[in-house]
Amino acid sequence: MKPVSAIVIYEGENARVEVRIEHDNVWLNLQQVADLFGRDKSVISRHLKNIFDTKELERDSVVAKNATTAADGKTYLVDYYNLDAIISVGYRVNSTRATRFRQWATRVLREHLTKGYTLNRQRFEQNARELEATLALVRKAAAGEVLTTDQGRGLVDIIARYTQTFLLLQHYDEGLLAEPKGVPGGVLPTAQVARAAIARLKAELIQRGEASELFGRERDNGLTALLGNLDQTVLGAPAYPTIESKAAHLLYFVIKDHPFVDGNKRIGSFLFVEFLDRNGRLFRDGEPVITTWGWRRSRCW
Repeated sequence: MKPVSAIVIYEGENARVEVRIEHDNVWLNLQQVADLFGRDKSVISRHLKNIFDTKELERDSVVAKNATTAADGKTYLVDYYNLDAIISVGYRVNSTRATRFRQWATRVLREHLTKGYTLNRQRFEQNARELEATLALVRKAAAGEVLTTDQGRGLVDIIARYTQTFLLLQHYDEGLLAEPKGVPGGVLPTAQVARAAIARLKAELIQRGEASELFGRERDNGLTALLGNLDQTVLGAPAYPTIESKAAHLLYFVIKDHPFVDGNKRIGSFLFVEFLDRNGRLFRDGEPVITTWGWRRSRCW
């Protein structure tokens, strides 16, 4: 976990715990969950084990480690559990307290997100104004006698060209990036075609000394399942109706679900670009839709 964004005190029936708010979620350690529901730690631990063993929840999705200083002055890495895990345990040991805590947590998170969104928007608008003002000054200098060389003017062109990229990155960092309209459709590669492309990528990377034999080794037909998920329908309509939404989720699912033993980030980036190219969306008006910065970032993964 990253440094704590906030700590809020929850006071319920015979329970008072310090709740961490981080990553738009609430987090408690094992002792705090036990205190919240009035049960021994061993009971809570047993229920958590059953929850993970039965795959009701994926451990990696609901547990995060946080450095905590103990009474002996030493720092230990402690498991913290998010709201999904807390409530899953709660409904097993004390459903009344679980319901009350869920209602409280939902309200607190809503308030936290609203305040954060407002602050982020104000910060973004200020940064955007500063960026645009700086760009205006550079353009003014380019029109004068101070900057007259082709190299200097080329620098101005680069800054002007990537201003939108800077603003998009700022939007993303501040959680203000809205989903744009996309082009309906999008033809996904078959698993066989995708595997062949990955094999060619693997051979090239191995030749350059940038990958091992583990690169691209598939786990349990994971690629087939992933592509099937992208092509599924919900109530008769495509779950991912546009080229852009399919491309984004293709990249996201490969990185998140780890269908390969090694190389998931690079393979995800590769399939993302290949999919856009396959569907005629890698370029727009002769310009790449992925900036040089973005392409380099995907390759460095």
